[in-house]
Amino acid sequence: MRHGKDGYKLRRDPAHRRALLRNLAASVVEKNRVTTTLAKAKAVQPIVEKMVGLGKSGTLADKRRALAFFFRRQTVQKLFDEVAPRFMDRRGGYTRIIRSDFRKGDGAETAIIEFVDFQFVPKEKKKKEKKPAKK
Repeated sequence: MRHGKDGYKLRRDPAHRRALLRNLAASVVEKNRVTTTLAKAKAVQPIVEKMVGLGKSGTLADKRRALAFFFRRQTVQKLFDEVAPRFMDRRGGYTRIIRSDFRKGDGAETAIIEFVDFQFVPKEKKKKEKKPAKK
């Protein structure tokens, strides 16, 4: 029987899968928006939601639990100081998954996972100044 064996395997052994999801969750916390495959986005969403829940309570024990998961103090600091306070009045549903195109190389369906209060601002393209031709 497969009791308690749910979740996404992502074709990786457990140690590799755990490291992948840790790094992806840390990227979401640090950058607020990450483009990845749809399966990875669905797998990391509950992890990010739980980490934001830890950040909302803000106790020392929760900071230690987050640090044991993320390994980087900067990520935990950002989670507790910037990300979690934005969601104090929200009871859940801190992230959203937006389906995107298919990846050119292997045809995998990509998705964007981001926090719900994220406002996308496209970067302005730099205009190249034409240099006079040498004579």
